Order: sequence, then structure tokens, then C-alpha cells
Amino acid sequence: MLHSYPYRETSLIVETFTRNHGRVPLLARGARRPRSILRGLLLSFQSLLLTWSGKSELRTLHKAEWQGGLSALRGESLLCGFYLNELVIKLLPREVPHERLFEDYQQSIFDLATHSQRAATLRRFEKQLLKEIGYALILDHDIETGDPIRPELDYSYLIERGPVPINGDDPPLRLSGTTLIDLMQDDYSNPLTLQQGRALMRLLINHHLNGQTLHTRQLLSDLRQL
Repeated sequence: MLHSYPYRETSLIVETFTRNHGRVPLLARGARRPRSILRGLLLSFQSLLLTWSGKSELRTLHKAEWQGGLSALRGESLLCGFYLNELVIKLLPREVPHERLFEDYQQSIFDLATHSQRAATLRRFEKQLLKEIGYALILDHDIETGDPIRPELDYSYLIERGPVPINGDDPPLRLSGTTLIDLMQDDYSNPLTLQQGRALMRLLINHHLNGQTLHTRQLLSDLRQL
């Protein structure tokens, strides 16, 4: 489950991310009643086996079975999990299967629950998400000449195109060749790669959000400044 909100007096509308059907909104009738069996199951980040029916955009949920859970996300890891959920809701169209991304999402939630390298987990998922929606990053070559990325050079990144060497100009975002190579290899051991990778992903995701605001990103930023 990605998100839920009240519907009428006792029900919920639930945004789900499913392996075979992609993002599916479901109406959970009576889920807010104190004795509803759904009340304790429809929780974010839990793996569920769902049964639903209907032909309209909003399907009706009939049954949810718990498939085993993870350690609860806490603190900043919890906010990072909500950030992933918000990305999926705002960037994925409904009812388009994304089986590989579903597996990446599950792995990301597991990593947030069990590891401390939150930034690296977010960068990996963001990169795969962009690939799934048709905007895979080009990280291995100069898009103008086709030459391999050189670690000693600095590059700018043209949105929806790729990297080009910096020749005297001062672009809004400067990326080292090493950063691009590290991102391609999912190697986040270099602090500069984490810093520049975060800036690059923010630039690209903001572009594809088309003006939508990521509330969890702002909350994470505010907390880090306390």
C-alpha cells in the first residue's frame, strides 16, 4: 500500500502498487470500522495478497492477506519510504505493469529497514524509476561525440539527452566524470558521488514532475536543517 485516505464515513480509498497490474486504486469498504479485518492490514510498506473486482477506474477491494512483513521503518528511514511512495504515485501511470520496478521497490524498502545507507538506496530507486517511465539516464558516453566518459573531465547534463563536457561555461549543475561512472555502476562510496548524484536526480525528477511538489522531500530537507 502506498497511500490511503478516508472515503465517506467508514471506508478508505487505497493506492496500491502491485506486481502484475502496476498502480491500482481500490475502494476498501468499511475498512475504518473498529472491527474490520482490513483495519490492521492496510498499512504502508506491507506485502499483501489482494483480491478485487470492478471495471471502473476505482476497483472494489474484497480481500487482503498479509504475506509477511519487514522490520518497521523508523525515523528518517520512514520518511524515505514515504518519499518512494510519493514518487510512485506521482510518476507512474495507473494500471501499467512495472514488475522490475515492483521488485526494486520491495528491495528498497527492505534496505531502508535494515541498512543505514539511505541516500544510496534512494538514488538506485530513482534511477530505475526514470528508466521505467522511459527516461533512462545516459551515463557512459558524451552524447555529442559518443566518446566514453572520462573521469578527469567535468560534465553538464542536458535533460532528456545526457552528459556533455563543460567547455568554459558555468552550468547550473557540474558533474565529475567519476560521478557519472559511479552512478552507472551504482557505486555510492564516494561522498562527491552522493552529493552530485542527489543534485542530478533532483534536477531530472523535478523536470518530469511537471510542477508537482514532493511533500516528503521538503519535510526531509527541513528535518536535516534542524
